[in-house]
Amino acid sequence: MIVDARGHRCPTPSLKLQKAMREAPAGARLTLLATDPMARIDVPHLMTGLGGRVVSVDEADGILTIVVETPDARKG
Repeated sequence: MIVDARGHRCPTPSLKLQKAMREAPAGARLTLLATDPMARIDVPHLMTGLGGRVVSVDEADGILTIVVETPDARKG
């Protein structure tokens, strides 16, 4: 699932990602597209708080592509 938050400022990218995570199954991978550089800091904090993980962070042409994995319901 792709969460497009390009053009939005903090905290909107994290909020959009969090909403998408609620709708995704456990262990799903989501890709956040963001232009706000704060997403590079905010998303890892969000994932730590929610029990998920950041899989990768890439940046090209001013667009951050952050792949995250939702918490696995079997863990915990």
